[in-house]
Amino acid sequence: MDILDAGPEDKGQRLDRYLTIKFPDYSRSYFNKLIKNNLVLVNNLPVKSGYIIDTGDRITIDFIREEINLQPQDIPLNIVYEDEHIMVINKPAGLTVHPGKGQPDGTMVNALLFHTDQLGTNSDEQRPGIVHRLDKNTSGLIVAAKTDKALRGLQTQFQHKQISRIYWALVWGVPDKSEGMIHSFINRSRKDPTKMMVTNKGREAITHYKLLQSFEYMSLLEVRLETGRTHQIRVHMNHIHHPVVGDPDYHGRDSQLKRLPVSLQKRGQHLLNMLDHQALHAKTLHLIHPQTNQPMTFESELPEQFATALQKIPHLFLLTE
Repeated sequence: MDILDAGPEDKGQRLDRYLTIKFPDYSRSYFNKLIKNNLVLVNNLPVKSGYIIDTGDRITIDFIREEINLQPQDIPLNIVYEDEHIMVINKPAGLTVHPGKGQPDGTMVNALLFHTDQLGTNSDEQRPGIVHRLDKNTSGLIVAAKTDKALRGLQTQFQHKQISRIYWALVWGVPDKSEGMIHSFINRSRKDPTKMMVTNKGREAITHYKLLQSFEYMSLLEVRLETGRTHQIRVHMNHIHHPVVGDPDYHGRDSQLKRLPVSLQKRGQHLLNMLDHQALHAKTLHLIHPQTNQPMTFESELPEQFATALQKIPHLFLLTE
């Protein structure tokens, strides 16, 4: 379900036209169908397609999912751990976790189906075995459930914040404090609904960070999620003016080069050329095994691009600490 909060610039628009502007991949007839079936609500009430948007209206959209016929596909998986109940995968950047609009296959779910015929059933048929997600261009550890019991157990652990996820992030600049917490609300961007933004209302998001290493113009941070919102780390790092290096959606690429001294901009561009994705990696995963109740900790190495970039930075920028 998607939630939009109408601003002053949206006032006076028809609801169906407003939705096609916010979601250009969908037609007006598609949204008329949703509205007719009460899958679009304004302030929690069903309305007509011709409803006129007012400032402050909250619009919720329950998208009709495309029918996707899940097929096993021989896609390599870096399996860190596996037993008859769970699998822990070190996902590469560039691999989408599950099918969705615009990507019906070629995902980690298709790879899992090829690897095993035993995956926990989910309320969402397009996501068998999936307990949590990583962004397509974020690498690192992700756990999948092979049984219904394991799926329910891991979901409960996430709900009760018993699963810990620690990331390494290379960010622009050096935070003022060596440790900190970012606490905000996150919602979809009004200008671009494929992106998220910090807002006054939305879903609560809490991120903790610790400085591991600082350079003249960049820092390596350890980041721990207390909540798991879409794009949370990337949005929060951008919010405190330290966007993730290489992140094209949250000011982590070309816009940051202009902040460097002219003499260093070519070096900064060289570093960005080494990364075809954001320098964000899910490095550590702590969980309780859903069958044995034993605590388990998994670690993963940085992907080659991230590790190489990290090694090059001291030669590109002056090391300060």
